[in-house]
Amino acid sequence: MAKTPKTEQDDAAVGAAQPIEVPVTKGRATPTRKEQEAARRQPLVPSNRRGGPRQSREQQASQRERARIGMARGEDKYLPARDKGPQKRFARDFVDARFSVGEILLPILVLVILTYFLPANFSSVALIAVWGVLLVVVADGIWMGQKLTSQLADKYGKDKLERGLRWYSFMRAIQLRPMRMPKPQVKRGQYPK
Repeated sequence: MAKTPKTEQDDAAVGAAQPIEVPVTKGRATPTRKEQEAARRQPLVPSNRRGGPRQSREQQASQRERARIGMARGEDKYLPARDKGPQKRFARDFVDARFSVGEILLPILVLVILTYFLPANFSSVALIAVWGVLLVVVADGIWMGQKLTSQLADKYGKDKLERGLRWYSFMRAIQLRPMRMPKPQVKRGQYPK
């Protein structure tokens, strides 16, 4: 079937209106395996034998510093396994938001050690005071653990609670606030929701 001249012109007009698709290429040949391996090759011994170890030490030191800062900020990537997870973060924030009696335990113990240089009756009174503070610390820890687990159960469900959260929070509560790691992310009274 032969086309009439008019239809050929119509076909040319339609072809001109549609954009011509040109395959996109990267503009260069793919390097061979040998070329890629040669580009990645590095000498076993650096040309600057004194600078190589120094550069490696500096790089490792910067990585350690970044990990230390990340851990202090509480970034999950840098936390050890015992501190990872949303429930542990909630427990840390809960402990950091309240004043715990355990925070004063260490300064009291230091004072008791100093009383041993005083006459005997002072050291015995200080020892009785330490036992009293220890009982209060344990009672405060039990109360805090029950309150924490009830809030975690409300938020995550009772059957999905991680094991050891009470002990984890108690151990954090008896540390001095500036010495806690990861550093406290909330202010006192700023309880997690």
